[in-house]
Amino acid sequence: MTTPQQQVPSADDFLMGGGVPSAKFPTLGTTVSGRITERPTVEQQRDFTSGELKFWDDGKPQMQLVVTLATAERDPANPEDDGTRRLYVKGQMKNAVAAAVRGAGARGLEVGGTLSVTYARDGQKSNPRFNAPKNFDAQYVAAAANELNTPDPVGQQPIVPQPPAAVQVPGMTAEQLQAAMNTPATAALVAQQQAAAAASGGVAPF
Repeated sequence: MTTPQQQVPSADDFLMGGGVPSAKFPTLGTTVSGRITERPTVEQQRDFTSGELKFWDDGKPQMQLVVTLATAERDPANPEDDGTRRLYVKGQMKNAVAAAVRGAGARGLEVGGTLSVTYARDGQKSNPRFNAPKNFDAQYVAAAANELNTPDPVGQQPIVPQPPAAVQVPGMTAEQLQAAMNTPATAALVAQQQAAAAASGGVAPF
Protein backbone atom coordinates (compact mmCIF):
# COMPACT_ATOMS: atom_id res chain seq x y z
CA MET A 1 0.00 0.00 0.00
CA THR A 2 1.38 3.39 -0.97
CA THR A 3 1.85 5.83 1.89
CA PRO A 4 0.06 9.13 1.15
CA GLN A 5 2.44 12.03 0.73
CA GLN A 6 2.03 15.06 2.96
CA GLN A 7 2.00 18.49 1.42
CA VAL A 8 5.43 20.09 1.46
CA PRO A 9 5.39 23.73 2.64
CA SER A 10 6.44 26.38 0.17
CA ALA A 11 9.95 27.83 0.42
CA ASP A 12 8.55 31.12 1.76
CA ASP A 13 6.46 29.36 4.43
CA PHE A 14 9.47 27.34 5.54
CA LEU A 15 11.76 30.37 5.61
CA MET A 16 9.37 32.58 7.56
CA GLY A 17 8.52 29.82 10.00
CA GLY A 18 4.76 29.93 9.63
CA GLY A 19 1.85 28.77 7.57
CA VAL A 20 -0.85 30.64 5.74
CA PRO A 21 -4.13 31.15 7.67
CA SER A 22 -7.03 29.13 6.37
CA ALA A 23 -10.13 30.83 4.98
CA LYS A 24 -13.00 30.73 7.47
CA PHE A 25 -16.78 30.88 7.03
CA PRO A 26 -18.11 31.53 10.56
CA THR A 27 -21.56 32.83 9.61
CA LEU A 28 -24.10 32.42 6.86
CA GLY A 29 -23.35 34.85 4.03
CA THR A 30 -19.61 35.04 4.64
CA THR A 31 -17.64 35.43 1.39
CA VAL A 32 -13.94 34.81 0.87
CA SER A 33 -12.63 36.30 -2.36
CA GLY A 34 -9.23 36.97 -3.88
CA ARG A 35 -6.77 36.40 -6.69
CA ILE A 36 -5.06 33.03 -6.88
CA THR A 37 -1.35 33.55 -6.15
CA GLU A 38 -0.02 29.98 -6.31
CA ARG A 39 -0.77 26.99 -8.44
CA PRO A 40 -3.50 24.98 -6.62
CA THR A 41 -2.38 21.68 -5.13
CA VAL A 42 -4.12 18.48 -4.02
CA GLU A 43 -3.51 16.92 -0.62
CA GLN A 44 -5.11 14.37 1.67
CA GLN A 45 -7.58 15.64 4.26
CA ARG A 46 -6.81 15.40 7.96
CA ASP A 47 -9.10 14.97 10.92
CA PHE A 48 -9.70 18.40 12.46
CA THR A 49 -9.29 17.12 16.04
CA SER A 50 -6.64 14.42 15.84
CA GLY A 51 -4.71 15.50 12.78
CA GLU A 52 -4.81 11.96 11.42
CA LEU A 53 -5.09 11.40 7.68
CA LYS A 54 -8.65 10.67 6.54
CA PHE A 55 -9.77 7.70 4.44
CA TRP A 56 -13.05 6.58 2.92
CA ASP A 57 -14.62 3.31 4.06
CA ASP A 58 -13.03 1.51 1.09
CA GLY A 59 -9.56 2.64 2.17
CA LYS A 60 -9.12 5.36 -0.46
CA PRO A 61 -7.73 8.66 0.84
CA GLN A 62 -10.07 11.63 1.15
CA MET A 63 -8.52 14.41 -0.92
CA GLN A 64 -8.96 18.18 -1.07
CA LEU A 65 -7.86 21.04 -3.31
CA VAL A 66 -5.74 23.75 -1.65
CA VAL A 67 -6.09 27.21 -3.20
CA THR A 68 -4.01 30.19 -2.04
CA LEU A 69 -5.76 33.56 -2.35
CA ALA A 70 -4.67 37.18 -1.90
CA THR A 71 -7.70 38.60 -0.07
CA ALA A 72 -8.63 41.94 1.52
CA GLU A 73 -8.99 40.29 4.93
CA ARG A 74 -6.70 41.32 7.78
CA ASP A 75 -6.35 40.01 11.32
CA PRO A 76 -6.07 43.05 13.63
CA ALA A 77 -4.17 40.89 16.14
CA ASN A 78 -1.49 40.05 13.56
CA PRO A 79 0.42 43.08 12.23
CA GLU A 80 2.17 40.88 9.66
CA ASP A 81 -1.07 39.61 8.12
CA ASP A 82 -0.93 40.40 4.40
CA GLY A 83 -4.36 38.93 3.61
CA THR A 84 -3.14 35.63 2.15
CA ARG A 85 -5.59 32.82 2.88
CA ARG A 86 -5.69 29.10 2.08
CA LEU A 87 -9.00 27.75 0.86
CA TYR A 88 -9.52 24.02 1.33
CA VAL A 89 -11.93 22.91 -1.38
CA LYS A 90 -13.77 19.65 -0.69
CA GLY A 91 -17.26 18.18 -0.49
CA GLN A 92 -20.07 20.42 -1.73
CA MET A 93 -17.66 23.37 -2.07
CA LYS A 94 -15.76 21.37 -4.69
CA ASN A 95 -18.94 21.01 -6.74
CA ALA A 96 -19.67 24.75 -6.44
CA VAL A 97 -16.16 25.73 -7.51
CA ALA A 98 -16.19 23.28 -10.43
CA ALA A 99 -19.51 24.75 -11.62
CA ALA A 100 -18.08 28.27 -11.37
CA VAL A 101 -15.04 27.30 -13.43
CA ARG A 102 -17.23 25.74 -16.10
CA GLY A 103 -19.48 28.82 -16.09
CA ALA A 104 -16.42 31.02 -16.73
CA GLY A 105 -15.47 28.90 -19.74
CA ALA A 106 -12.19 27.92 -18.06
CA ARG A 107 -10.54 24.52 -17.85
CA GLY A 108 -9.47 24.90 -14.22
CA LEU A 109 -8.22 27.28 -11.56
CA GLU A 110 -5.09 29.19 -12.53
CA VAL A 111 -2.73 31.74 -11.04
CA GLY A 112 -4.12 35.24 -11.64
CA GLY A 113 -7.76 34.14 -11.67
CA THR A 114 -10.19 35.44 -9.05
CA LEU A 115 -12.17 32.97 -6.94
CA SER A 116 -15.05 33.97 -4.65
CA VAL A 117 -16.74 31.46 -2.34
CA THR A 118 -19.81 32.25 -0.23
CA TYR A 119 -21.36 30.29 2.63
CA ALA A 120 -24.81 30.43 1.06
CA ARG A 121 -27.02 27.98 2.99
CA ASP A 122 -27.09 25.01 5.31
CA GLY A 123 -27.45 21.49 3.97
CA GLN A 124 -29.47 18.66 5.44
CA LYS A 125 -28.26 17.05 8.65
CA SER A 126 -27.16 13.44 8.28
CA ASN A 127 -26.49 13.04 12.00
CA PRO A 128 -28.45 14.87 14.72
CA ARG A 129 -25.33 15.11 16.87
CA PHE A 130 -23.55 17.34 14.34
CA ASN A 131 -24.26 20.72 12.81
CA ALA A 132 -25.81 20.87 9.37
CA PRO A 133 -23.19 20.90 6.61
CA LYS A 134 -22.36 24.24 5.02
CA ASN A 135 -23.29 24.68 1.38
CA PHE A 136 -21.45 27.14 -0.81
CA ASP A 137 -21.86 29.19 -3.97
CA ALA A 138 -18.81 30.18 -6.01
CA GLN A 139 -17.82 32.58 -8.77
CA TYR A 140 -14.67 32.48 -10.87
CA VAL A 141 -13.07 35.01 -13.21
CA ALA A 142 -10.24 33.61 -15.35
CA ALA A 143 -6.86 35.32 -15.42
CA ALA A 144 -7.28 36.46 -19.03
CA ALA A 145 -10.60 38.15 -18.20
CA ASN A 146 -9.00 39.88 -15.21
CA GLU A 147 -6.35 41.37 -17.49
CA LEU A 148 -8.99 42.68 -19.89
CA ASN A 149 -10.78 44.43 -17.01
CA THR A 150 -7.63 46.14 -15.71
CA PRO A 151 -8.19 49.94 -15.58
CA ASP A 152 -6.26 52.13 -18.03
CA PRO A 153 -3.06 53.67 -16.61
CA VAL A 154 -3.29 57.17 -15.18
CA GLY A 155 -2.42 59.81 -17.76
CA GLN A 156 -4.19 58.12 -20.66
CA GLN A 157 -7.62 59.52 -19.93
CA PRO A 158 -9.42 61.35 -22.78
CA ILE A 159 -9.12 65.12 -22.82
CA VAL A 160 -12.31 66.78 -21.66
CA PRO A 161 -13.14 70.22 -23.16
CA GLN A 162 -13.17 73.15 -20.75
CA PRO A 163 -16.58 74.46 -19.66
CA PRO A 164 -18.07 77.15 -21.94
CA ALA A 165 -17.80 79.76 -19.16
CA ALA A 166 -13.98 79.65 -19.47
CA VAL A 167 -14.07 80.32 -23.24
CA GLN A 168 -13.83 83.89 -24.58
CA VAL A 169 -14.12 85.12 -28.19
CA PRO A 170 -13.53 88.80 -29.09
CA GLY A 171 -16.67 90.57 -30.33
CA MET A 172 -19.10 88.06 -28.80
CA THR A 173 -21.04 88.37 -25.57
CA ALA A 174 -21.14 85.49 -23.10
CA GLU A 175 -24.76 84.80 -24.10
CA GLN A 176 -23.90 84.66 -27.81
CA LEU A 177 -20.95 82.39 -27.13
CA GLN A 178 -23.11 80.11 -24.99
CA ALA A 179 -25.61 79.76 -27.82
CA ALA A 180 -22.83 79.01 -30.30
CA MET A 181 -21.36 76.38 -28.02
CA ASN A 182 -24.69 74.55 -28.01
CA THR A 183 -24.19 73.60 -31.66
CA PRO A 184 -22.34 70.28 -32.15
CA ALA A 185 -20.02 71.69 -34.79
CA THR A 186 -18.74 74.53 -32.58
CA ALA A 187 -18.33 72.30 -29.53
CA ALA A 188 -16.38 69.76 -31.59
CA LEU A 189 -14.11 72.54 -32.95
CA VAL A 190 -13.35 73.84 -29.45
CA ALA A 191 -12.58 70.36 -28.16
CA GLN A 192 -10.28 69.72 -31.14
CA GLN A 193 -8.33 72.94 -30.61
CA GLN A 194 -8.00 72.35 -26.88
CA ALA A 195 -6.66 68.85 -27.49
CA ALA A 196 -4.08 70.19 -29.99
CA ALA A 197 -3.00 72.89 -27.53
CA ALA A 198 -2.63 70.38 -24.70
CA ALA A 199 -0.49 68.12 -26.90
CA SER A 200 1.84 70.99 -27.88
CA GLY A 201 2.00 72.53 -24.43
CA GLY A 202 0.40 75.75 -25.67
CA VAL A 203 -2.92 77.43 -25.09
CA ALA A 204 -6.03 77.00 -27.20
CA PRO A 205 -7.01 80.11 -29.20
CA PHE A 206 -10.51 80.00 -27.66
